[in-house]
Amino acid sequence: MPETAEHGTPAGAPPDSLTPLLRQRESVMVYDRTYVISPADLRAILEAARWAPSAGNSQPWGFVVGRRGDETHRRIVRVLSTANQAWAPAASAIIITLHQVATDFDHEIAYSDYAMFDLGQAVAHITVQARSMGLQVRQFGGFDHRAANEAFTVPPHWTATTGIALGRPASHGEEAALPGWVQQRSRLPRERLPLEAFVHASRFGHPADFLTDP
Repeated sequence: MPETAEHGTPAGAPPDSLTPLLRQRESVMVYDRTYVISPADLRAILEAARWAPSAGNSQPWGFVVGRRGDETHRRIVRVLSTANQAWAPAASAIIITLHQVATDFDHEIAYSDYAMFDLGQAVAHITVQARSMGLQVRQFGGFDHRAANEAFTVPPHWTATTGIALGRPASHGEEAALPGWVQQRSRLPRERLPLEAFVHASRFGHPADFLTDP
C-alpha cells in the first residue's frame, strides 16, 4: 500500500484535482524510436507555444526544431552532452529553445526583462499540447549552448536556452537497450515539495491558511 499524504493523495502522485493533461505528464527518457511525428502534429504543438502569453505581446521566444533523421536533428545531437546523447536521439523531435537577451534596434520589438519567463510559458504550453496528443516531452539543459548558438547562427541578441525532447513514450521493455543509469532514472517516481513549502501568506515562509482548511 503506497504511503498516503494528507487529504488522501498518495505521496508523490499528482492530486485528482489536476487536469489529466497535467496529472499524466511525465518527463520521459525512453522514446519509441519508430514513431514519426507528422508535420501537422508538430505544427499544432508549436502553435500552442505561439499562443502563450508574453509581456506586451513581445513573444521573445524562438525554436530550432529537428525531426529525427533530418540534418537539423543531427546537428542538435552533436551539441548535446554525452549523457543526453544516450537517450534523446530516439525522440521524434528535439527542439532547442531560444530567448531574446537584448534589443535589436533594427526591429520594433524591444528586449523584455521577462523574456525567459515568457519562454517558460511557451514551453509549458508545448508540454500540455503534446500530452493532449498522446505524446510526452523531457526538458533539459545539458548541451553546449555556445556551440548551439554557432551551429544555428543565432544572432547576438538571442541565445540558446534549453532543450526539449518530444515523442511517443516507448512500451515497457524497450529501455533495456539504454544504459543502466537511464533505465534507473526513467523509473524514478514523480516527487514534488508540498504546497506549504512554497505558497506563502503574510510573510515569506509563513504558509497560507487556506492550505490547511478542509
